[in-house]
Amino acid sequence: MFRRTFMATVIGASMAIAGATSVLADGHGKKMDIVDTAVDAGSFTTLVAAVQAAGLVDTLKGEGPFTVFAPTDAAFAALPEGTVENLLKPENKDQLVSILTYHVVPAKVMAGDIDGKKAKVLTVEGERLDVNARNGVKVNDAKVTAADIAASNGVIHVIDKVLIPGS
Repeated sequence: MFRRTFMATVIGASMAIAGATSVLADGHGKKMDIVDTAVDAGSFTTLVAAVQAAGLVDTLKGEGPFTVFAPTDAAFAALPEGTVENLLKPENKDQLVSILTYHVVPAKVMAGDIDGKKAKVLTVEGERLDVNARNGVKVNDAKVTAADIAASNGVIHVIDKVLIPGS
């Protein structure tokens, strides 16, 4: 249940780190992918750590395109005490990958693409997310707090909760 959600979460966090900007390069002209964007944002340290622990860095630095629904550090902090620490243990890697990949859609979906609509979107984890953009934007029960953070290989939408597959 948690294996693909973790990857999605990691991807999401990476996107959120990018900040609400469409700039795809750092100050030196280097293109910034989802992971670089998340690291640069500074509010996705837990997500980035999870992505690293899950072995998903190379995947999220790949060609894409990806849409990541990225939980902030505050979203991870809201999980029950000990949850993050437990997920980061090597023996729980499959569960972590499941959770992170549940936050990732294997396509680039911008806010304007879904404005005023409801949809079920397939995640890398294999389950579908309920996206409702009729009154603000919600993904399952998480609220999108910042949208359309562009990266060279996709887009990040910041969310206020960690998504758990099957819940």
